[in-house]
Order: sequence, then C-alpha cells, then structure tokens
Amino acid sequence: MSDSIILGIESSCDDTSAAIIKGNSILSNIAANQAIHKEYGGVVPELASRAHQQNIIPVVEKSLTKANIQQNAISAIGFTRGPGLLGSLLVGTSFAKSLAMSLDVPLIEVNHLQAHILAHFIEDANPMPPKFPFLCLTVSGGHTMIVLVKDYFDMEIIGKTIDDAAGEAFDKIGKIFDLDYPAGPIIDKLAKEGNPDAFKFNKPKLDNYDYSFSGIKTSVLYFIQKEVKKDPDFIKNNLNDLCASVQKTIIEILMNKLEKAAKDLNIKEVAIAGGVSANSALRQAMLDNQEKLNWNIYIPKFEYTTDNAAMIAMVAQLKFERGEFTDLRTSATAKYDL
Repeated sequence: MSDSIILGIESSCDDTSAAIIKGNSILSNIAANQAIHKEYGGVVPELASRAHQQNIIPVVEKSLTKANIQQNAISAIGFTRGPGLLGSLLVGTSFAKSLAMSLDVPLIEVNHLQAHILAHFIEDANPMPPKFPFLCLTVSGGHTMIVLVKDYFDMEIIGKTIDDAAGEAFDKIGKIFDLDYPAGPIIDKLAKEGNPDAFKFNKPKLDNYDYSFSGIKTSVLYFIQKEVKKDPDFIKNNLNDLCASVQKTIIEILMNKLEKAAKDLNIKEVAIAGGVSANSALRQAMLDNQEKLNWNIYIPKFEYTTDNAAMIAMVAQLKFERGEFTDLRTSATAKYDL
C-alpha cells in the first residue's frame, strides 16, 4: 500500500469526525459528539447539521495537529457522500470540496456502509485483515444487513432488515424503559447484571437472510403495558433482567441469520461492523462461534465501530491507489447503494 497521506471526513449523522491515514496506518482519528440530541430522545437533523458547521473546522485542525501533518502534505481528501442525513452530509461534502479545491488535491467520495466494512483493513483494526470472500454483519442504528464481500469494492447485500434496524430497536425499546438516548450502550451495560432468560420476547420467522425488528419492539411494549398495570414499579424492579432478555433476543435474531448464511455459502471468514458491533453480547456470540463453528472472526476495535473518519480515510486510500477520484460537481446523497 502506498504512503500517500489522506484526510478523511465523516459527517453522515451526528458525529463530526476527521482522520489522517498514511498507507493503512491511522495517524489521528478525531470526533466531536453532539450531546444535544439526548434531550430529544433521538437525532434532530436540523440541530445535527448546525453542529457539524460549528465542529468541522476545529475537528479537521485537531486531526492534522495530532498527526503532525501540514495541510500541504495531504495527497487527497476522502469524504462521506452518503447514505445519511442530507443536511449533515452537505456540511462534510461542501467542506471537503472547498478544501480539495484550495489545496489542489484529488477528491474521493466514500460510501458510508462500505467504510464500516472496509474498516477491517485498517492496520490496527484486527491482528489480520479478513480474507475474501467473507461475510460481514453490518449493524447500526440505521442499517442491519448481511453483506457478502467478494473484494474491496465487490459487495452484495444478501440479507437486510425489512423494517427497523437493530440499533433502532435497542433505542426504541430503551425509550419504553425510560432510558437515555442512545439506549443501546445503556442496555448493554445493565444487561451484564441481569438474567437473559428472565423474559421471552417474539422472534420473527422469515425464510431468507432478511431481518425484522419491529416485532420485538411491539412484543416488549405490550408486555410492559400489561405488567405495569399490575405493578407500576415493574420496569424499575426488573430493569436489569429486562435489558438482558431484550439483548439476548436481538443478538439471537442477528446471529441465527448470520450462521445460516455462513453455512449455506460455506464461508468461514465472518466479520461484524457498525455501531452495534460494539455490543458485548454480539462480540461474545462471535467468539463462541469461533469455537463452535470454526469461524475465522473479525471484530473491529471499538473506535472503528461507531461513525468515524478513520474508516472513510481507509476507503479513500484504497480508491486513491486505483485512481478513483470524484468530480468537484458531486453532491451529497441521503440514499447511496452499497
């Protein structure tokens, strides 16, 4: 891999992030979070785009400083073109175009979902990168899919959610439990103190590799409404067990389809990616299958699970080597096929 130095910019949702990569080694990976969305129980697009405008220059400057890199050393600029919130994407796209023009360096557009998957090829993401072909369960607040990865830019979605994403289900159920947003990490933490077999919730019955998470959300809601009528303190008195049971159900739904796909396609190289890949129960399930099913598993470092610019820079580096540059007339897009 070349020693070109690339600035990556990520602004698809509510985190403003910038990273510097040299070859496949990350020199800096800086992010500014937006705590304001906690007040609303979810990301407010207008507030997110305004915060990106405030954060993007300081974040890029900090990434250059930490990497000890001058602007004139940058070989190219990679940015998230989509998918994501259009207002947020526009901020990152406009900034990347302006900076690329002022520095007279190539511009490289990056698909956010590809970046989650290709983060596995960052030097310190795994002891060894995955071998092609591999399966990647890409799971976050906005997406849940099983991707067959044949090569760096040859990917096929073989299964996806038909309604809610898994991360969205965690957040919506967290709201039922009156937990702060984002609820996924809170449920994960509380689940460690609970009994995962305390309560049973519905699992969808879909024939192929597709997912559905609206059913478990409804199942939990009706169950809670029934129990709270009998005991107003039911949630408070059973919170750890509720979190453990919900988490177990969601992870089993995710893993059952992934196991089926790996068996049907006879693939032993299996990875996870996206924000929910930080979940401790999902990571443990992958480790269990390494033993049980003789999988070669790839679990990314925590800092490469959530939305981050390091993964954008990694894809930009791969595209830079192939000479795949973007016209300055490009524009952000909320929907961007894998």
